[in-house]
Amino acid sequence: MNVYDQAHGLAQAIKASEEFKQYDELKKKVSANKELSDMLKDFQKKQFELQAKQMMGEEISAEAMAQAQSLYGIMAGDPLCAQYLQAEMRFSLMMKDVYEILGEAAGVADPLGE
Repeated sequence: MNVYDQAHGLAQAIKASEEFKQYDELKKKVSANKELSDMLKDFQKKQFELQAKQMMGEEISAEAMAQAQSLYGIMAGDPLCAQYLQAEMRFSLMMKDVYEILGEAAGVADPLGE
């Protein structure tokens, strides 16, 4: 098999994984709830902005951290949102592991810098 065939096989294995199936199912349920979906998008935007600042060496204010934690607390209080966040984390961890395995095989540094 060539590399592209293997890549397609890996894509199918990822789609067949429990991590992806749960994440995808919950993502669809969250998307069907506009209020919850909007709140989640807002949280993810704020989280991305904080991570970008950290990567650039900027200090994160206590107020910004408290705001993000407060929003996370509100979202975690919603059962569907809490399930989604947990499924997203499990799927992300699986993908991180896959990237690390591929990076090691190719002899390149960890793209996340860890």
